[in-house]
Amino acid sequence: MKVVVLADTHAPRRWKSCPARVAEELRGADVILHAGDVCVPSVLDELRAYAPVHVVKGNNDVPELIAPETLELDLGGVKTAMIHDSGPARGRIERMRRRFPTADLVVFGHSHIPLDEADEGVRVFNPGSPTDRRRQPHGTVGVLRIDDGALVEARIVPVT
Repeated sequence: MKVVVLADTHAPRRWKSCPARVAEELRGADVILHAGDVCVPSVLDELRAYAPVHVVKGNNDVPELIAPETLELDLGGVKTAMIHDSGPARGRIERMRRRFPTADLVVFGHSHIPLDEADEGVRVFNPGSPTDRRRQPHGTVGVLRIDDGALVEARIVPVT
């Protein structure tokens, strides 16, 4: 299973339409996760043209964008939780373990800083932002591969 992970697209200010490099990663996706700050619902319509989308609400999302604050789902046997803001870096893994005690993977956004870290029996993953890199060298998305109930690959992919 190929899972493409996005966060912080910040449309329409930053995301005018799906960037070509992002579209390359979306092709062949089985599912897309968006960890908030979509900002406007039209982005989700664009993404749904590639694969089913799961989204959580970000702090910049308009009221018309209906999404839960957190989401827990099973992706091919990998128990996955999503939240936009995971809080400060210090203590993040322990805090996410307490918040989502059964999750194997917690996907989040908000910081625009790509991160793939594991400890305490949980992996935390932030894809960064494809369109608002802030102080990062590149805009990025995440690509996860799940096989036989296990997360076998997690990559942060530069798209700018």
